Amino acid sequence: MKNLIIAASLLVGISTFSQAKIDPTKLNYMSVDVSPMDAVYYPLQVTSSKSDTPKVKVVYSRPQKKNRVVFGNLVKYGEIWRFGANENSEIRFYSPVKIGGKEIPAGTYSIFAIPFEKEWTIILNSETDKWGAYFYDKSKDVVRFNVPVEKTASPIEYFSVTFVQTKSGADLYAGWDNSQVKFPIEFKGLILKNSW
Repeated sequence: MKNLIIAASLLVGISTFSQAKIDPTKLNYMSVDVSPMDAVYYPLQVTSSKSDTPKVKVVYSRPQKKNRVVFGNLVKYGEIWRFGANENSEIRFYSPVKIGGKEIPAGTYSIFAIPFEKEWTIILNSETDKWGAYFYDKSKDVVRFNVPVEKTASPIEYFSVTFVQTKSGADLYAGWDNSQVKFPIEFKGLILKNSW
């Protein structure tokens, strides 16, 4: 009987709490992040198209250069990096793809990188929804591969990601400061049409 009374008291308390009115004038909205979150799709215009469907989506935060030397300084060479800022960046494949010589099932993966001066190690990891690289778990890597670093014509202020169509899929480009990298994504069994 005592347990029944405790359970009833808890239910009344929860019910009262859930019906409490919140004064909308006193909400604490978050301030604008200095590294805003962004998303890029492939095809690039898929969200404004009536006929295309998304094949890839990257959600990432975009830190700024702010007159700093980025790679080798702000982002240390040889250390795991979250591929952006704040939460680790995530890539979603809407159908199976091939990256770095490995077949990757449809799904969402985190993206990490280990930058070096002349090449980066790109990592897709099965663990998502984590802050930065602090909780990175190498045992959950899906694929790792190296890509060369290219110098940009001029510095890129915000870390940026985009796609360029290829015959077998799309190249994902990532650039910041005076460096950029790219890696090919092959779409299995898809006949691509020029979508722009």
